Amino acid sequence: MNLSKIKLIATDMDGTLLNSNHEVSSRFFKLFDALKKHNIHFVAASGRPYYSILEKLQDIKDDITIVAENGGVVIKKEEVLLTTPIEKSKLDNIISILNKLDDINAVFCTQKKAYFKTKDANLLKVLTEFYPEFDYFKTTDDIPEAIIKIALYHKECSETHIYPYFKDLDNTYGVKVSGKNWVDISDNLANKGHAIKMLQNNYNILPEETLVFGDYNNDIEMFKQSTHGFAMENAHENIKKIADFNTKSNDEFGVELVLEKLLEAKETL
Repeated sequence: MNLSKIKLIATDMDGTLLNSNHEVSSRFFKLFDALKKHNIHFVAASGRPYYSILEKLQDIKDDITIVAENGGVVIKKEEVLLTTPIEKSKLDNIISILNKLDDINAVFCTQKKAYFKTKDANLLKVLTEFYPEFDYFKTTDDIPEAIIKIALYHKECSETHIYPYFKDLDNTYGVKVSGKNWVDISDNLANKGHAIKMLQNNYNILPEETLVFGDYNNDIEMFKQSTHGFAMENAHENIKKIADFNTKSNDEFGVELVLEKLLEAKETL
């Protein structure tokens, strides 16, 4: 493993850079200052919306690129580099399935806010950790902005209680189990891999010069754009199978440990 040639780092947020309390460590921010000195491009790539990622990384917002909504939105210094919405004409089959299911909560995500139907206080506490900017809706006609992603939440298990109902739509949309409780539906091109490839092309960076971190199925395409893909110890088995390397869990500074090795390699050049 030679990390000395790395020019771009892309990391997932929840379950990866964020610990179980949804926090970024002070250790990471210290390492980031050193990464800047080596002119390394840093990308936060998450299923979270742009404004939620921005909140977590406010102190370095002007020095990073944000890949939000699993690649549906890419923004650097408030400049939108890419947006890939779902065509509204394609929403009917998703909504028809949702109307038959009582225990799945749908979040309709636009670039600037999310739209909920639930007003349950306990559920809102969960949803607003990821989608702090939100409004309520009754039908999709109430949503004036382009819909980038539909995030589906189940309080027990997304793979058991959500994915089976929507997996047959995978030829039409990107349907990803993105966390223990989440399945995300988006346009087929709205994925982290497509976003990272665009950035690699923009900066003339190769897969062997790209380092990625991730933990769930919505990271799979991103791993395919790198020869230095690190699966977190807490990662889904699908990620561990395709990863080039493994690191410690998100609660054991798995990302930071690798970044420290990268900086050691850079400083010995």
